[in-house]
Amino acid sequence: MLKARARAAPLGRARGFTYLGMLWQEKRWLLFRPQYTLPVAACLWLAEIWVNLWVIRKVPYTEIDWRAYMDEVEGVINGTYDYTQLKGDTGPLVYPAGFVYIFAVLYYITDHGVNIHLGQYIFAIFYLITLLLVFRIYNHTKKVPPFVFFFMCCASYRIHSIFILRLFNDPVAMMILYVAVNLFLSNHWSLGCCFFSLAVSVKMNILLFAPGLLFLLISEFGMLKAIPKLGICAVLQVILGLPFLMKNPVGYVARAFDLGRQFLFKWTVNWRFLPEEIFLNRYFHLTLLVAHLSILILFAVYRWNKSEEQIFSLLKSPEARKTQHQTVTADQIIFVLFTSNFIGICFSRSLHYQFYVWYFHTLPYLLWSTHVKKLAHLLKVLILGLIELSWNTYPSTVYSSISLHVCHLIILLSLWFGHADLEKSAPTDDSDVAKKKN
Repeated sequence: MLKARARAAPLGRARGFTYLGMLWQEKRWLLFRPQYTLPVAACLWLAEIWVNLWVIRKVPYTEIDWRAYMDEVEGVINGTYDYTQLKGDTGPLVYPAGFVYIFAVLYYITDHGVNIHLGQYIFAIFYLITLLLVFRIYNHTKKVPPFVFFFMCCASYRIHSIFILRLFNDPVAMMILYVAVNLFLSNHWSLGCCFFSLAVSVKMNILLFAPGLLFLLISEFGMLKAIPKLGICAVLQVILGLPFLMKNPVGYVARAFDLGRQFLFKWTVNWRFLPEEIFLNRYFHLTLLVAHLSILILFAVYRWNKSEEQIFSLLKSPEARKTQHQTVTADQIIFVLFTSNFIGICFSRSLHYQFYVWYFHTLPYLLWSTHVKKLAHLLKVLILGLIELSWNTYPSTVYSSISLHVCHLIILLSLWFGHADLEKSAPTDDSDVAKKKN
């Protein structure tokens, strides 16, 4: 009997090691298989609650623009509707009307902007809502392995800082934008256009997504039927800005939608390696604009258009097209919108530290939607790490800005050469996609 037990002991240990190996393998699949997005995302989201609470309690708040925001909206609350007369500590009010309404609500909730601690908790809620919206977007495509979400959540100091230590308006605009993207994925195009326009009214950087949205609307509905959707965006801007348009229309449009605003060289993250005179030169700005539009056109013609028809054929109504119309897929929606925004960021005249949130949550999709074999998991994670390091280098240096451009170039080239054929048959939602919700 003792000999039998002696023989059984190694056998039991072998079985134990086999079980542990199987358990490790299951955990490995859990982290690398995109179909496990939801359970991993849920765990990270719960962890983020603790992370945000810890940061608010332990890391000192830094005043940058919050006081200026409060001064600007206080002027409106006190009855000033001339945009040229509204200003704060850091300069004049340069954001559209949606910003005024949202931050006026925050003004009252935080006791005229004095209770900053409460404001931090509100922005922590904004952060958690943004994560939920982003996770739902990623769950639609199931392209990104769940282990990457750790880098998109708990590992980024800069993003937590932008939300809960600086209280910028950029994350508010992006949160509303992700609501719009989720609505597009669920086939609620008209309502999605409402939220898209609302996001634009908080900060104009959302317009970087506009070329992609225009392409999607034309692809899905044709030019004539896309016009009412575009009209929704325009009408909402007029409604939101009406009190200011009635007082000084030229002043409102010039201040709230100033596309030629000059940026300060000392704050630039992406062009630090240039001499300041080139950075401020109008011809340099014009060159960036031409490059931006050229790359957008190339992507629209050769990468966004996955139908067998020419790009101009998409202007026709779906019924008048030669080939059978297929509704845009979830991957098409996300790829077009995210690349449209990314191209704009690559050719931006200047990027400031809070602008990181403009594309931070889209980076994993941009990297893992490509099928370039040389861009393995390790290299993609390295690119994410270098981008994070570039945005966390303060003040920016020649090397940090060059590193950022190199990473952007690698992503852009991989999107051009390595994006897989989009599955045209995949629905945008679990419901019947043939039923259009207006």
